[in-house]
Amino acid sequence: MTPRTARSLRHEYALYIEQEIENYKESIPRAAILAIGDEAAAKLAAEPQFALTELLLLEEVDRIIFRRLRLPTYNTWRRRRLKLHDEMRRPEHWGLSANDALVRTIGGGAEATIGHVLVAGESAERSALFLAANGCEVTALEAEEEAVRRVMDAAVQAGLAERVHAIAAELAQWIPDMALRAVVCTHAALDSLQPRDRARVIMALQSATMDGGVHLVETIAAGSAAIEELRSRYAGWSVSVESASTDSGAQVFLARKQRLSA
Repeated sequence: MTPRTARSLRHEYALYIEQEIENYKESIPRAAILAIGDEAAAKLAAEPQFALTELLLLEEVDRIIFRRLRLPTYNTWRRRRLKLHDEMRRPEHWGLSANDALVRTIGGGAEATIGHVLVAGESAERSALFLAANGCEVTALEAEEEAVRRVMDAAVQAGLAERVHAIAAELAQWIPDMALRAVVCTHAALDSLQPRDRARVIMALQSATMDGGVHLVETIAAGSAAIEELRSRYAGWSVSVESASTDSGAQVFLARKQRLSA
């Protein structure tokens, strides 16, 4: 998957204005659109110019709608956007805590902006949006098409669609085609696989992960045999297990791929 280039704020603003104007046009009857066209034609006819072209007329229609909707100027929109960006970087905005393993090990740090993160499981939407807001390129695996639409709708609303790739697939079906900085998934997503498939998936994700990258498996029942199975699968990685910050009855498995010696 080829990474998409991040849009400039100017470009984002232009797309925002275009979308607002198009939404307005679709919300009013044809007669109202024609009335705006007449208003635009009359205004242009009163101004000295060489010719009244269709392009000039369309541009004037958009200017009239811009004023009617009282859309913000670029500078006003930019201030609001930057303030919102700062808010979205906070884990609490997405229902997370600063103590969550996801936040401490992946989100918000300098390494978060490098590479690609895979998220899978029931918390994929929340994790994907938080990580994207902090500069990560994110692939979110969801089993259902409806869940994919929900993730992408939320990403569009937050202005994060350029960084979020939602795919309708199970872990067993997805093959990484990029280097991964991190993998975040729920224990349920792994536990739903047959042992042979689970071993194959983990091995494929390990192989795709960059040196120093992190794998995080969330919400494992305390004392579960899954912890020991994961330890055996991650031989040679730096492994730790800790209590989930939101549920004292659950644990989080963390594994970091060792960097090769120079």
